[in-house]
Amino acid sequence: MMKSVGTKAMLMAGAAVLSLSTGGLAHAQSAAQEPVSTVADVIVTAQLRAQDPVEVPFALTAYSGQFLDDLGIQEFESAFVPGFLVQNQSPNNPGFVMRGITSDSGAATAEPRVSVFQDGVSISKSRGSYVELFDLERVEVAKGPQSTLYGRGALIGAVNLVQNRARPGQFDAEGRAEVGDYGYRAVEGFVNAPVGENAALRLATRMKTRDGSVENLLGGEDYNGIETKAVRLSGAWTPTDALRLDLIANYQTDDASGTSFKSIAYDPANPTTGAVLGGRAPWEGAALTPGAAFDGGKALGLDREVWGVTGLVKWTLSPSLTLNSTTAYRRFDSYETFDADGLSLPLLTAAEEAFGKQWSQEFRLNWDDGGRLSGFVGAGWFKEEGYQRTPTQFDERLALAQLSGVLDGSPTTVGRNTLPLAAYPAVATQVLQSMLTPLGAGALAVPIAGNLKSAHIEIPINSAELTSYDLFADLTFKATDRLEFAGGVRYTRDDKTTGYASSVANGRSIAGGLLAVLQGAVPPAQVPALLGGLANPNAVNLPASVLPLFGLTAQPTANNGAFVYADHDDDGFTWRLTARYALSDDASLYANYARGRRPEVLSVSGPSAPLAAPSFKVIEAETVDSFEVGAKAALMDGRLRLDGAVFHYAYDNFQTTVQEGTRFIVTNAGEASAYGFEGQVFWSANPNLDLFGTYGYNHSRFEAGLYDGNRFRLSPDHMASIGAIWRLPMAHGTVEVQPTYTWQSKVFFDDNNDIPALQTQNFVPDRVQDEYQDAYGLLNLRVRYAPTSGNWGVEAFGENLLDEEYVKDAGNTGDSLGLPTFIAGRPASFGVAFTVRY
Repeated sequence: MMKSVGTKAMLMAGAAVLSLSTGGLAHAQSAAQEPVSTVADVIVTAQLRAQDPVEVPFALTAYSGQFLDDLGIQEFESAFVPGFLVQNQSPNNPGFVMRGITSDSGAATAEPRVSVFQDGVSISKSRGSYVELFDLERVEVAKGPQSTLYGRGALIGAVNLVQNRARPGQFDAEGRAEVGDYGYRAVEGFVNAPVGENAALRLATRMKTRDGSVENLLGGEDYNGIETKAVRLSGAWTPTDALRLDLIANYQTDDASGTSFKSIAYDPANPTTGAVLGGRAPWEGAALTPGAAFDGGKALGLDREVWGVTGLVKWTLSPSLTLNSTTAYRRFDSYETFDADGLSLPLLTAAEEAFGKQWSQEFRLNWDDGGRLSGFVGAGWFKEEGYQRTPTQFDERLALAQLSGVLDGSPTTVGRNTLPLAAYPAVATQVLQSMLTPLGAGALAVPIAGNLKSAHIEIPINSAELTSYDLFADLTFKATDRLEFAGGVRYTRDDKTTGYASSVANGRSIAGGLLAVLQGAVPPAQVPALLGGLANPNAVNLPASVLPLFGLTAQPTANNGAFVYADHDDDGFTWRLTARYALSDDASLYANYARGRRPEVLSVSGPSAPLAAPSFKVIEAETVDSFEVGAKAALMDGRLRLDGAVFHYAYDNFQTTVQEGTRFIVTNAGEASAYGFEGQVFWSANPNLDLFGTYGYNHSRFEAGLYDGNRFRLSPDHMASIGAIWRLPMAHGTVEVQPTYTWQSKVFFDDNNDIPALQTQNFVPDRVQDEYQDAYGLLNLRVRYAPTSGNWGVEAFGENLLDEEYVKDAGNTGDSLGLPTFIAGRPASFGVAFTVRY
C-alpha cells in the first residue's frame, strides 16, 4: 500500500470553489500587461469552425498558450483539466487518461482511444504523441466520443494542440532562460519575421535538461532525468485575402536517463557483495543493474526522435464556402532500455524499440451563409506503418531462484536482502535438486545448473500496416434564434496487416525447458530424454531436431524468427446528436448523445510451443454510448465564466490488456460503464485577483467477466485543482503571485486492481495488493515581476512545495515474475526564470 498524502483541509477549501467552472479558460494577464477585470475570450475550433466556448455543445476545456506558460506547464503531465490526466513514465511511454479511459499501449497493432492532434494532424500513437508544449496558441481538450469531428481514434475524447503559426506583416520575438535545482536548465524562444508584405517565417525552440530525482546508488546518472531539444519552423503565405498556406515542421529529440523501475520487496544492494545501500521506498535511491552487453551494449535510458511536416491550406471560395486541406507526414524512432525487475541483480533487462511513420490527407468543405443551416463535409486518407521490438535478457540462474521463491536464499523469508551475484549458481543447483529429485533425475541437477545461462536473450517483434479511409459530415440547424440542433456521422474503413516474429538470439533457454517439464507441457514419456538433453554440455546449441528450441517467456517462431502475417478489414460508423438552447448570448444549455467506436484489433499471441505458429484473434470493436447534459455561461460582463456537465457511458466489448509472459495482449473484457460530473470556473474577482478551479468526479467500473466490479486503471474517482493570480501593483511595476493546488483520489495501475486472485496465472503469483496510489495533492507557486515600462520580467517558481511522496506507476513488466516495480513521482523543486520580449 502506497503512502496516503492527500491534504484534506486544502481539498475541502478547493471544493467550495469548484462546484462549476469554465470551458474557455482564458489566460491570466502577465505582469507586463495592465490588469483587467474581465476574462479574455479564447476562440476555439473544437467543432471545426471558430466559436466561443459557450456555443460548443459538449464538455470542453480550452487554455491559451499564455495561460499554460503562466502555470509553468511545459509537458502534458498536469491536472488542470477535469476528467483528463497524463501519466508520464518517460517521454516515450505516456498514458493519456480521459474520463477513465487510458490510451498508452506501445504495440504497433494498438488502436488509440484518446486522440492527440497537432495542428489538425493525428499524433495519437503512444510512442510519438508526447511532445513539448511551447509557443502554443491554445490547447483544446474535448471530452466525450468525438469521432465525427476528430476521427477514428477519438473513442472518448481528443486533445488538440494549436501551435502559433507564422504571422505575415509583423516582427515579434521572445527569449526565456530558466535554472533550478536538480541541475535544471532551459532556454526557449521564438522569432516571427515578415517576408515581404504577405509572407512570414517563424522559428521557435525549447531546450532543457534536468538531472534525475532518484539517486543512482551504484554511480552514474541518477534516474528519471531528461534532456529534450525541440524546434519548430513554420512559414505562412497569403497571396490573396481568400487564400492562406502554412507549412509547419516540428522536430524533437529526447535523451532521458533510466526510469526508476524499483522493487520495494528487496533493499537496493551492491550486486557483488550484497551490502545494503539504501531504503526500499520508490523515492529513495535505487541500485539497478542491467544485463551485461544488453542488445549490443545499450545502457539504461531513452533515445527518441520525433519529427513531422504539415501543410495547411485554407481557401475561401465564397462568403459562405471554405475549403480546408491538411497534408502531413510524421515519423518517430525510439529505443528505451529499462531494468524491468527493479533489483540490484541483473535478473531481467528489457527494452522497447518502436518505429512508426504515417501519411495523411484530409479535405473539408465548410459552409455557412448565415441562415438556418451550416455544416461541413469531408474525406480523409490515413496510412501508417510501424513495429515494436522488445528484446529481453534473463539471467536464468536468478530467474530460477525467483520462480522458486528463494531469491534471498531462503524459502521462508522472501522479501529480504538478495544474495551476492556469485552465490546464485549454488542456489540454482539446490533449487534443481529439490525439483528433479521427485522426478528421479536428481543426479542431473549439477550439469543442468551448469548450463543455465547468465544472459538468455529473446526478441519478440510485432508489426502493423494500416490504410484507413474516412467520409464524414456534420450539419447544424437553427430551429429558432435560440434553439439549434446538430448531427454528425463518420464512416471509416480500415485495411490492416499484423505481423509477428520471435527469436532466441543466443540459443535455447535451459530454464524454459525446465518450465515446460514442471508445467506439464511435455508428455511424461518424453521427460527423461528432455532432461538428459538439458544436461548435455552443449545443451544451449543442440539442433532443434534433437532438443526443442525453448524460449523462457516468448517461444520462437519458425526458423527462429520468421515473420507470420495476417490481414483484416474493418469498417463502421460513429455519430453524434446535439441540442443547444441559448438562454442569452452568454449562456446556454445543451444535451448530446454520441456513439464512439474503437476499431477491431487483430491481436496476436506468440507460439505456445517452440517454432509453432503464433495465433491471431480479432478483438471485437469496442463501442460506447455517451449521454451528456451541461450548462455554460459567461456572466458579470464576462468576469465570470463557468460550466458544468454530467455524463453517462455504456461500453460494450471493452478492450483491455492482459499480461502474457513479459508482453501485454489485448483482450475483450465485456461490458463496463462510467458516469460522473465535471465543472470549471474562472472568476476575475477584481482587477488584481483572478480565481480558477476544476473538479471532476468519474465512477468507472467493469460490469462483467473476471474484472466485474473493478475500477478502470489510472482512473481516480475524484480530481480537483484550484489556483489564484494575485497582482500587486508597485511604483514601477507589478508583482504577480500564482499559487495552484492539484489533487486526485486513489488510483490502481492495472484493470485487475492488483487483486491476488486475478494474478494466479503469473509466473510467480502476486499475493499482495500494493500496486496503487492513495490520494495525494501537489502545491505549486510562481511569483513574477515585470516593470511598468520595459520588455523584461523575472520569475521564481516552486513545484510540489510540500514534497509529497507518491508513485506515478506500479506493476509493469516485472509483475509477471512476482517483482512489481514502482516509479516515483517528482519531488519538490525550485527555480528562477528571466524573460525578454521584443
